Amino acid sequence: MFEFPKFSKSSVKNDVLSGLTVSLALVPEAVAFAFVAGVDPMVGLYAAFMVGLVTAVFGGRPGMISGATGAMAVVMVSLVAEHGVQYLFAAVLLAGLVQILFGVFHLGKFIRMVPHSVMIGFVNGLAIVIFLAQLGQFKVKNAAGQFEWLQGSPLYIMLALVLLTMVIIHFLPKLTTAVPSTLAAIVIVTLLVYFIPAIDTRTVVDFLRTMSGNENATIAGSLPTFAFPAVPFSMQTLQIVLPYSLILAAVGLIESLLTLTVVDEMTNTRGRANKECIAQGASNMVNGVFGGMGGCAMIGQSMININSGGRGRLSGITAALGLLAFILFASGLIEIVPLAALVGVMFIVVLGTFEWASFKMMRNVPKKDAFVIVLVSAVTVFTDLAIAVFVGVIVSALVFAWEHARHIHAVSEVSEDGKEKTYSVNGPLFFGSVSNFLELFDVKNDPHHVIVDFATSRVVDHSAIEAISVLTDRYVREGKKVHIRHLSRDCRKLLHKAGVLVEINLIEDPSYKVASDTLG
Repeated sequence: MFEFPKFSKSSVKNDVLSGLTVSLALVPEAVAFAFVAGVDPMVGLYAAFMVGLVTAVFGGRPGMISGATGAMAVVMVSLVAEHGVQYLFAAVLLAGLVQILFGVFHLGKFIRMVPHSVMIGFVNGLAIVIFLAQLGQFKVKNAAGQFEWLQGSPLYIMLALVLLTMVIIHFLPKLTTAVPSTLAAIVIVTLLVYFIPAIDTRTVVDFLRTMSGNENATIAGSLPTFAFPAVPFSMQTLQIVLPYSLILAAVGLIESLLTLTVVDEMTNTRGRANKECIAQGASNMVNGVFGGMGGCAMIGQSMININSGGRGRLSGITAALGLLAFILFASGLIEIVPLAALVGVMFIVVLGTFEWASFKMMRNVPKKDAFVIVLVSAVTVFTDLAIAVFVGVIVSALVFAWEHARHIHAVSEVSEDGKEKTYSVNGPLFFGSVSNFLELFDVKNDPHHVIVDFATSRVVDHSAIEAISVLTDRYVREGKKVHIRHLSRDCRKLLHKAGVLVEINLIEDPSYKVASDTLG
């Protein structure tokens, strides 16, 4: 698995300081994703606060940070453009309900079935996405209202401050661990820019005003207020929001559960997937009635939190309450933070998130796994996370089926009197192996009684049942009889329901289980 360092247990000091660090990094992310979704920046900031607080208190993975995310924001764009923000709130409310049901029915356990190669592709793809997103901070609007790259002194100052931030984050822990190096870097760079006027660089408020086109824009606001989405409660409304709600629920859960798995590996602990599903759903339902755009787990901010020493629920609670405090009381403080400091923090996150060992791994793992890693990474970058994971799982499943389709074989033995022939089948019988299975038998030359022994095999699906039926018909047409032995109880039920008339020896094999609710 991932070769992440192991950390000591959380403490109140580490949780509070790491939470404050995360709250600083949440602001530009929430604002940016709000603009992606086509909603007011406060809608993104409220979402980051509410999702972060609810999941921190009730979620199944202490230390994981949730908030407004780009993966979900992309899904919202067309809904907001066509029907308005109130329909977005309704869709988020319904998506939250779907996520709660997902957790209630213990479906979160199936995240464990995501192949390791897909997981590596997931983190590598997200690292690339986070890196590309930061490049937008190196652009400014020109007189024509178009974005162009920084040049000259502004570019050099930006790069120098980014590098300084990264150097502080990397080397400060070698001197002291009293304060999270990420928080120290942000504070030092902010003070440097504030007290040295010659260092002219863009800040958080400059970013907000550039994105909104409003020279008076600010992150200052009030508490979110309760209100049901102002949409007609009708079948027409349901038809509009349901498709978006299902996609939002799926994207949110996939990103959250995969991030949960990554944090599990980093901390050498185990989160509870079903509990996290319920908490994510509850947070999105709260967003739907308090004017937030919804959200899910954020791997970048979670990495910042873990690397800063945050392990307990207090870190996520502090991040959410810190963000709210900035909105209500201290907007002026967060608005003077240089964008370069936050870009430097995210570049460190990229370096820590990307699985660099995967380059070496490519030479040692099977080619199919290397292909899946590259495929999932590429699809994550060019489309979105949900599609990437689905593609990765499907490709892995198909490769697995193809490999195991070639594993089926049989050992035949004829009785001393020559009246019976036994085929001992080895390997799974499923849709991919039925052709090879049927080629194992010499129907014309076999004796009158043929025994097919499944003691070391397993009938998996309907295609396998159909293959047994075809085999039986072939022997019947030759006036011969087939006996099936050592078939599992569930396989016998499948045969009985399918109406396959063969003689079955009632010898049971072990009970097979794929997933368990024990750790859900």
